[in-house]
Amino acid sequence: MKTAIITGASSGLGREFVRQIADVFPEVESYWLIARRSERLSELAEALPGKTVACLSLDLCDAMSFMAYQEKLRAEQPEVVLLVNNAGCGYLGRVGEMDTASQTRMVDLNVRALTAVTNMTVPYMATGGSILNVSSIASFCPNPRMTVYSSTKAYVSSFTIGLAEELRARDVTVTAVCPGPMKTEFLDVGGIAGNSKMFATLPYCDQVRVAGGALRAARAGRTIYTPRLVYKFYRVLAKVTPAGLMAKLAKT
Repeated sequence: MKTAIITGASSGLGREFVRQIADVFPEVESYWLIARRSERLSELAEALPGKTVACLSLDLCDAMSFMAYQEKLRAEQPEVVLLVNNAGCGYLGRVGEMDTASQTRMVDLNVRALTAVTNMTVPYMATGGSILNVSSIASFCPNPRMTVYSSTKAYVSSFTIGLAEELRARDVTVTAVCPGPMKTEFLDVGGIAGNSKMFATLPYCDQVRVAGGALRAARAGRTIYTPRLVYKFYRVLAKVTPAGLMAKLAKT
């Protein structure tokens, strides 16, 4: 059965991905929705009539979740046509001042979990399939006060580029979407809303458009997709400007 697997599916951008997948990947017959909040996953499943939906209530910061996911893959042997690595978190605060659990949670979820889920899923990817990793404009350069977050997203973008080359021979594409801030609960959970002058002045991206554009970019086989012209320019600027100067400009 042709399957789409989406992590962080219960809210925000993840929820939009689920809603729009059928428009871009109409061949998908089965959805695996992964998130911690089972009640939200159940509500989302009801919005997918005619599809086979598996709601996997997993905390991807818990190593036991990887074992459960691996067991399901082995049992179901899905033909994965789309993997969306959307689960992630970001917290505002300086290294040495923020609690260690929050700092390491970003590494665990944004880096370790994304890598583990991808590594376990790749053997089940169908020819012509796509992997879509949610990165950020924060990946373009270090962001003081979100140093760990921007570093984890730099990993996601770099991982995407390398993996795209590895999987080229298998005709599996890998895409990183690098959006700017969006009005989702991410900003509140991360303590960002109302606490960053930079975020208060940045133009926001619309999560509906980001999801649709990212899915189309994945279908087209693009490796990096950056929504909005202003952030495309920012990406170019970050490439040609010394990193130390960019870090001063990008302070959150």
